[in-house]
Amino acid sequence: MIASMTGHGEGHHDEAGVSYALEVRSLNNRYLKTTIKLPEHLQFLEPEVERQLRQRLGRGSVTYVLRVRNTSDDAAYEINTAVLRSYLEQLQAVGDTLGGNGASVDLASLMSMPGVCQPREADDTAREQWSRIVHDLTDQAVERLIAMRRDEGKALRTDLLDHVAKMRGRIEAIRVRAPEVPKFYQARLRQRVDGLLSDVEIQLDEEKLLREVAIFAERCDVSEEMTRLVSHFDQFSTLCDSKELAGRKLDFLAQEMLREANTIASKANNTEIAQHVVEVKALIDRVKEQVQNVE
Repeated sequence: MIASMTGHGEGHHDEAGVSYALEVRSLNNRYLKTTIKLPEHLQFLEPEVERQLRQRLGRGSVTYVLRVRNTSDDAAYEINTAVLRSYLEQLQAVGDTLGGNGASVDLASLMSMPGVCQPREADDTAREQWSRIVHDLTDQAVERLIAMRRDEGKALRTDLLDHVAKMRGRIEAIRVRAPEVPKFYQARLRQRVDGLLSDVEIQLDEEKLLREVAIFAERCDVSEEMTRLVSHFDQFSTLCDSKELAGRKLDFLAQEMLREANTIASKANNTEIAQHVVEVKALIDRVKEQVQNVE
């Protein structure tokens, strides 16, 4: 069954004083486009996260944001004493140059200097632990995202098939009306010719009249277009219940439906049929808009 490209999923995990909060959102897009935002110390996991997303999602603009809050002892940065000593020596040299009149050293200010405080270097064990947590979190959030997209897809399917059913009804009305068009044209043409010949002694050539009606009937015949439209309706309905990614095919079929409807409108030469075609084209426009959000 079709799925929407719009959805939202979350994942949460707490371990050893570290809280992880993951949010995954998706919107419609012609292709799969991912935007991944990870904390600095987890950015080495971006290729793996990208791979996980592409394994589970086919289309959509996906935004992946992971936030980490560390309240454990490991959250403290390490002080680079060599860098700190270098700053102190430079400040002392500046003070000597000014004859001992330099400002006093503020340790808090020194701690904010570049390179003084640095994050702890992670070992292989920590990196493996982070990888496991992020992998599980991603699976959790994406599963919820997919569930929401499937629910949205059910609503989309209902609307789309409802539009197709209404179009079928309009095409059936055209099928009933179309054979009457040449007969109406023949009667109107005979009436017009009889009016023109009423004052002269000339008889209507029935053979020429029938030939003209036959040419008109062939020119306004829309049976092939209706047959193709019904075939498109059948394919469309089948795709709405298929397991494959159907969004692009549905969009293509909607374009083909519009092409056939335009041909019927140009050939039918009948007000009632034209009104039905207008309604069909309006329904196709709604379908084209909705299938843009089908994965």
